[in-house]
Amino acid sequence: MATFRAALAVLLLALLSACASLPPQSGRVETHAIEPSDSTRLGAAFLPQERQHPDQTAFHLLPDGVDALLSRVALADAADRTLDLQYYIWHDDLTGRHLANAVLRAADRGVRVRVLLDDLGTGADDQVLLAIASHPNIHVRLFNPVANRRFKMLGSAMEFSRVNRRMHNKSIIADNEAAIVGGRNIGDEYFGASSDVSFGDLDVLTYGVVVRDISSAFDQFWNSDAAYPIERLTGHPADPSALAAYRAKLAAFVASQRDTPYVTQATRRYAEIIAMREIDVSWGKATLLYDDPAKITRSPNDPTGHLLSQFRTLSIEPQKEMLIISPYFVPGKKGVAWLRKEAGRGVRVTVLTNSLAATDVAAVHAGYQRYRKDLLEAGVHLYELKPAASEDPRHKKKSMLGSSKASLHAKTYVFDKSSIFIGSMNLDPRSITLNTEIGLYCESDALASEVVNGVEPKLNQIAWRLEARTNANGTVRIVWIDTKADGTQTEGDEPGVSGLKRVEIWFLGLLPIESQL
Repeated sequence: MATFRAALAVLLLALLSACASLPPQSGRVETHAIEPSDSTRLGAAFLPQERQHPDQTAFHLLPDGVDALLSRVALADAADRTLDLQYYIWHDDLTGRHLANAVLRAADRGVRVRVLLDDLGTGADDQVLLAIASHPNIHVRLFNPVANRRFKMLGSAMEFSRVNRRMHNKSIIADNEAAIVGGRNIGDEYFGASSDVSFGDLDVLTYGVVVRDISSAFDQFWNSDAAYPIERLTGHPADPSALAAYRAKLAAFVASQRDTPYVTQATRRYAEIIAMREIDVSWGKATLLYDDPAKITRSPNDPTGHLLSQFRTLSIEPQKEMLIISPYFVPGKKGVAWLRKEAGRGVRVTVLTNSLAATDVAAVHAGYQRYRKDLLEAGVHLYELKPAASEDPRHKKKSMLGSSKASLHAKTYVFDKSSIFIGSMNLDPRSITLNTEIGLYCESDALASEVVNGVEPKLNQIAWRLEARTNANGTVRIVWIDTKADGTQTEGDEPGVSGLKRVEIWFLGLLPIESQL
């Protein structure tokens, strides 16, 4: 029997290995962004303003989840010629389906739609993607996909070294004229529609000269060797009735949700947005930073084409203050040295990241915690977000579907209230060396000040402040300071979690997995 099981296992592995090859890319058609035009609605609205601000870009922050979703829907509804979407995650939930519905409406109007998704991040049903892609105006590609589509999880394990490298980018571009870039994926938790978790996040809506760069970046990913049309992966086209069946299912779902609290408020808010003739924008210089899609084929130690390498060429040297907001923060020895140097120059360095109670990725917290003492000793002001942003009801995060756990997801870095980076890149090894990322570096006093003034005054209410204290025996320990209306409270262990959770994190911290975090 043992011999039979061994032979069966060998046979199964052989079969899986034989099937685990990606289809050829020969004959695949390259497509590119179309030049913006005054003939489109977005062009008519924005191009005259752009001509008054040559070489500059307009910025509008999207800190509110509902507004962030509706802005994406508005771009889809306003597109006349092209609509490009690039996302790491796109959930098949309330907000994901509403955006899919907007995409279908655009395609029905004759808009060319290109959807590029990360295969593992999205984890979408191939048959659903195939049905959507059967629309004559919609094209769907998956980035760095698992070859074995039938046994995807097992295939992922067998191809780990390749599929471990992911596309973490997030952007939407309409008519090569307006775009949204930032930290949000597509899913209820990113737009305030989840009753389980509410991610604090940030995007920027932009139009102007930098949008052409965002479109160029999209084209590079879309036409890269790692982007596979869904039809090639499945090996067959969609059933002729698949799109109609998907439309019917989508329409029924949208109708069933029409009177829910979230959709009711979002519908009201959308009417307000559409009624506005203009949106408040700040103008400034913008630089698009993004990883070359070929990054996933190179050694993690090869900095060629890395976003961080491009960031360094900007030679940013804050003189007074630096605010780092990163939900997954594993600075490593080099990161700690950099922050120590900045603090040593007299720069006030403030870091806001997730607490253990707020994080959704415990392994990353295990990697981060080993650097806390070094950061505090370097002079960094370190804050960890509370899972319920404050006991003060004026600040407590809630979903319109009920109470939800607060968790940080924004990846935002502000320098001297004069410039700001908003994008998908965390300060951790995975973002820096393994995945591809994108972000916008905006030189705008107004934008940078808006973020700092919106965050820093609330830090003590929404987060625990960490301090390093020396015990009588000379050992250094970390304490968490909880600021409340009636004073402060000090805790000596990771607050808001059980002892079992602390043991789990301790154990994860022993594993040699930092390069994967």
